[in-house]
Amino acid sequence: MTTPAPSPAKRRRPEWAGRNYTLLTSAAIITGVGSSSALIATSFAVLQQGGDGGDIGLVAAARTLPLVVFILIGGAVADRMPRHRVMVAANALNCVSQAAFALLVLTGTAELWQMMVLTALCGTGQAFFNPAAEGMLMSSVTAEQSARAFSFFRMSTQGAGIGGAALGGVMASAMNPGWVLAVDAVGFAVAGALRAFLDVSHIPAREPGGGLLSDLREGWQEFIGRPWLWSIVAQFSVVVAVVGAAESVYGPLVARDEFGGPGPWGTALATFGVGTLGGALLMSRWKPRRLLLAGTLGVFPLALPSAALAVPLPVAGLCVVMFVSGVAIEVFGVSWMTTMHQEIPEEKLSRVSAYDWFGSVAMLPLATAVAGPVEGLVGRGTALWGCAVLVVLMTALVLLVPDVRNMTRREHTGPVAAGGAGSEGAVSVPGAGAALPAGTSADAEGAVGRLG
Repeated sequence: MTTPAPSPAKRRRPEWAGRNYTLLTSAAIITGVGSSSALIATSFAVLQQGGDGGDIGLVAAARTLPLVVFILIGGAVADRMPRHRVMVAANALNCVSQAAFALLVLTGTAELWQMMVLTALCGTGQAFFNPAAEGMLMSSVTAEQSARAFSFFRMSTQGAGIGGAALGGVMASAMNPGWVLAVDAVGFAVAGALRAFLDVSHIPAREPGGGLLSDLREGWQEFIGRPWLWSIVAQFSVVVAVVGAAESVYGPLVARDEFGGPGPWGTALATFGVGTLGGALLMSRWKPRRLLLAGTLGVFPLALPSAALAVPLPVAGLCVVMFVSGVAIEVFGVSWMTTMHQEIPEEKLSRVSAYDWFGSVAMLPLATAVAGPVEGLVGRGTALWGCAVLVVLMTALVLLVPDVRNMTRREHTGPVAAGGAGSEGAVSVPGAGAALPAGTSADAEGAVGRLG
């Protein structure tokens, strides 16, 4: 059953911005503001309680470890249950955990183990949310609309990240970081309410299968059978790890020691967001024929922020390289989402996205946990230069894969969900960065920025 298309005179939004797409984008903007603010506030909440770089790394690792542990289960669950229910439940868990974190920080009673437990709960929520969100987003647009729709989605969420990073830096400087965490909790509540109204009637019901392990096995076969997919995920397992360590641990420490506090670091992150906004605008108009080649070339500039912090450059110079890297990673992000939409069957999107997420963040907990000790062993500058070199090396290696160099865009193709291209709110048919792309760039949203 299809809904009649509204007349041009009555149309108030683009034809690709159906009901589901609009709800998903609105909710992601709300959580994008809160999560970008909370990313900064969490680091400075740890410092406020007397912690150091090692403690910041432990709290960051506590958030990402459950993501690694539960992400594959989350993907299988999201392909079995209505995805919007999984998303709402995950948002509820994130709301409660952030609210409790905020209360402890505001009352000055937060201990390191409590902060780790609460951020771990938040990471668990994300493990179930991310695969469901990517599958839901990709099923909300048609193949011919995907490039523009994904570009606008990322433009909107990155714009939210700009405001969130600026808000987080200002609020963490002017008041207790707990208030920033409280705002994030409210954002999760509002976003969960919006996502409760998503329509999943266009997604065919799953046939009874062989259980959770069978679903995971199917997803693995789909994942490992595509060299372009597993090679880029392997690349991002290192890229996300080192960029995450630089952003979550070394960045706040450089800001404290060299820039005088969280304000300049918040400005730098906001400038990265401005760059991603510009990159998304670019990709709404530019459709590179060789999708993955163009996208992978956009990963090289992610080495620049680590190098800038290693010098360190003045705040103005840091902002310039953050802007450039933001533009470049959006080239990758939109290319990656378009490729996933084009190549992966709709009924397997969440499971494949889960393997994408799993591989991309697998090394992040270790990287953030050891960032402090590595700094003590070799020095902060050497550690940051090492991060930059690893980004360049892994990106150069993935260009050796033929499919990465040769994958081409196919027009008017892609997974098609039941309901027809004329259905309101979406129909035919990945991941995605506080900050990289679907899954892998998972926009590394928390590591370099994501769906929210």
